[in-house]
Amino acid sequence: MRDDLRALEGYHSVQVAADVRLNTNESPFPPPAGWREELATALHDVAWHRYPDRQATALRAAIAAWHGVPGERVFAANGSNEVLQSLLLAYAGLGRRVLTFEPSYQMHAQIARVTGAAVVAGERRADFTLDPADAVALVGEARPAITFLCSPNNPTGIVEPPETVNALLDAVPGLLVIDEAYAQFAGWSALDLVADDRPLVVVRTFSKTWSMAAARLGYCVAPAWAVEALELVALPYHLDAATQIAGRLALDHVDAMDARVGQIVAGRERIAAGLAAVDVDVVPSGANFVLFRPRRAGGRAVWQALVDRGVLVRDCSSWPRLDDCLRVTVGTPEENERFLAALGEALAEVTS
Repeated sequence: MRDDLRALEGYHSVQVAADVRLNTNESPFPPPAGWREELATALHDVAWHRYPDRQATALRAAIAAWHGVPGERVFAANGSNEVLQSLLLAYAGLGRRVLTFEPSYQMHAQIARVTGAAVVAGERRADFTLDPADAVALVGEARPAITFLCSPNNPTGIVEPPETVNALLDAVPGLLVIDEAYAQFAGWSALDLVADDRPLVVVRTFSKTWSMAAARLGYCVAPAWAVEALELVALPYHLDAATQIAGRLALDHVDAMDARVGQIVAGRERIAAGLAAVDVDVVPSGANFVLFRPRRAGGRAVWQALVDRGVLVRDCSSWPRLDDCLRVTVGTPEENERFLAALGEALAEVTS
């Protein structure tokens, strides 16, 4: 193994037996029945003995049409993580720097290091917001090949305001990559800022709002010249036929997706209201999860007390800058109520 990889750990989410699993930011709702039936029918016609369309032409055209952008600005891959890896292979690597603002999605730094880049970690304020002036100053010092923003940010849920995005877009010497895995739950997106004369890439996923985590489909909207670079580093036939079909057919069910987003946003607000009534600090979220910190109890102890009651959330308490923090994914209405009831009991038990 390479010496520089020996200190790294893989990306893991602890999985234990639980009746209510709210730790991985998946959609609590399955895809529409109509989509499943259409996919089953379409798979009968797949020429399994042939390679899939190497360019994923039909899928990329459908994504482009949905967003109202030219087809040459769309690149699709196996989940948003492969999109991130392709960007890092094309624009970062050995001898180049990648800038993140912590806490943020761990795979930005992880994949950057795996691909040989040096990672510079900027600091957020105590409330997890980003100071635009400080961020621009750090860009000037680090001169990163890629600057990452995650909006809404994982694990905090905070949505980066347009002024922060624009300030960084004017300052970066390389690419500004905005990871919008949870954008449909938020109030605004940077997609409209993408243009061939701007070094901006917006990354999306089908895993959350489209209820397609099992399909592993992600994409980005980027300048055409950036898409050409991504195609250069992508492996041949990297996106299988079934996934291409699944993604294309999903785009015929936008209304169902929007309805799910509405349900999840309502669930998020219900959780936030419930958390406001107990002894925790809550971070405002524009995603499908909420980060919170118990005021008078250790995060790990509360996590275990929740597990003892059959509810699994994400323990972030050991992560840098997230002492005692826990993150709960929005579930079904029944799961949300089960979580809030279990949390009340857990806090009473741990602080008694």
